[in-house]
Amino acid sequence: MCVASISFDARASDSIILDDAVRQQCLKVLRSGLHGDDFWPSIHAAEGLTLSGYGKEVVAFLTPKLPDENDDQRRCGISRELVRAGQRGRASVMLSILAGDDDYGHVHAAESLYKVVEIGDGVAMRRAFQQDENLRLKLMAAAALGRCGNPEAMRVLRSMLQHDDPEILRIAAWILGRIGDSSDIPRLRKELPRCEEELLRAYLHHSLAALGDEEGLRALAENLTNEDGAVRTYAATFAGDARDTSVADTLTHMLNDPHADAAIRAAQTLLFLSQPAAPDPAEDVSVVVYPSTKQNPRYTEGSVLPLRDGSLLFAATEFQGTGSDFAKAHIVGRRSVDGGRTWDASRVLQKNTGGMNVMSVTLRRLPGGQIAMFYLQKNSPSDLDLFVRISMDETMTFGESVLVTADDGYHVVNNDRIVQLSTGRLLAPAASTPDVHKVNHFVSHCYLSDDGGQTWRGCSGHVDAAKRGAMEPEVIELSDGRVMMIVRTQLGYIGRSYSSDGGDTWTDMHSLGVKAPEAPATLRRIPATGDLLLVWNNTFKAGAGHGGKRTPLTAAISSDEGRSWHNVQNLESDSDRTYSYTSLVFDRHRAVMSYWDSGEGDGALSCRFRSLPVSWFYHQDAVNE
Repeated sequence: MCVASISFDARASDSIILDDAVRQQCLKVLRSGLHGDDFWPSIHAAEGLTLSGYGKEVVAFLTPKLPDENDDQRRCGISRELVRAGQRGRASVMLSILAGDDDYGHVHAAESLYKVVEIGDGVAMRRAFQQDENLRLKLMAAAALGRCGNPEAMRVLRSMLQHDDPEILRIAAWILGRIGDSSDIPRLRKELPRCEEELLRAYLHHSLAALGDEEGLRALAENLTNEDGAVRTYAATFAGDARDTSVADTLTHMLNDPHADAAIRAAQTLLFLSQPAAPDPAEDVSVVVYPSTKQNPRYTEGSVLPLRDGSLLFAATEFQGTGSDFAKAHIVGRRSVDGGRTWDASRVLQKNTGGMNVMSVTLRRLPGGQIAMFYLQKNSPSDLDLFVRISMDETMTFGESVLVTADDGYHVVNNDRIVQLSTGRLLAPAASTPDVHKVNHFVSHCYLSDDGGQTWRGCSGHVDAAKRGAMEPEVIELSDGRVMMIVRTQLGYIGRSYSSDGGDTWTDMHSLGVKAPEAPATLRRIPATGDLLLVWNNTFKAGAGHGGKRTPLTAAISSDEGRSWHNVQNLESDSDRTYSYTSLVFDRHRAVMSYWDSGEGDGALSCRFRSLPVSWFYHQDAVNE
């Protein structure tokens, strides 16, 4: 019998050292399970191999099976493990099943998406959560949304612990053991006395163990030798969630368990425990990825895009010589494979094809999977145009440039601004003037494409304001189908306008009800909740230059489509620095941002990457519960 060589002091360490014999036995169990005849243990073995760093084997084995599989539940299992193994594009299979009319695969789709932390735009998952006819579906949707930062979903999950149906209690406990916190320990303990059935009681104990409860950890250790194979299987699985290194010897003995799934889960957990613990999901990742230098004093106007392999691409404008808007510049990119903590070397994504520069990049994934890179080409104070290039190979190469703004003039399109509506139409919001030096008054409008960015036209209407006009627009589709535009103004507030025809014509501008200096604001919809998230400089000082400094950088949430705002919190508050030109995308359970970060008065502008859990933006709600 192989015995694990373990390095730990009780549970003081969160990792173990496996000798080679045990490691090879674990891999043998998983590979045998992967190729076995029993479908779901095979899928569990795939999970174990991926978590242990053998995802390529999983991809090679499962990829040919997906096209021939007609059972939606099995399609969810296969696509889920392909996503876990690095093929994030396969999430579309589960999202399509979840949104489909046939309810056979709905629960499996929601559960699988929860497990790999993928909810797409959140629309189908929120719909599943809001219905009450199928409680299992509601619970799994709540799990997916709660994991991605939805506080209401977490409240529903916690309330379901008191449900009369033992199956509902079991599912709620299982979920909370993985995505809950220490406040759930007393809630789970409270339900133990009414859990007469052994497997249900085991679920509660295992969830308690995953949350660090000592009683739960003791029960989990005992359950590893339970007579019931199902109990042993779930105990072995949750030993990994609990990172309980003290049970490694028992898990090693379980590699020969007659219950195949128990052996598979034991192998998975042993290999998992031999690796370093994953980063804290609540970690605030903040890194200056593009620090200013004497040669390149300005890095600004960035955009971040999650790639299919799970990495992040961060594009920004690299200026040369000076930090002027009219200095020479091109667009560069850096890639991170660890969530933004470290980054590879910079490479040029778009060379300077302008008389002055190229700048203000937007990276967007289109429905067909290809990636669009939008950028401005500046030739003179009266000649600034937006172009787009398409990549079919995850930004390794880009196709020929397509002109978006075909009319004369100086057309400002901020970084990270292009929006695709539910109709498929692409909107490029622009602020235009004939000559920025001679006129310097802007009107905002949109350029539209109804063929995936191949051709573009200008809209019929525009938005204007007093003084320098309506500048640096942002657009977002509202729940009623209208499009809302917000604009930078010199009036002490963010302006807003509406379009009822997909961005073609616009109403007169009025205040969004948010005070602001003359600085851009960023607006996005949070997939997990459907709320709007606004990021702007929450300061206004009448008479000051630009209406006030670009600090602090603040976030606020609207649950009523922009009519009111709450959970106002500062992302950055150093009064000696400035922060502006934010990009924002949601990646799994995190809000991923970039923005300039400057030293006050020194003229140098660096570009910072920032990644926060979505739950951070709802922190005040959690405090007030």
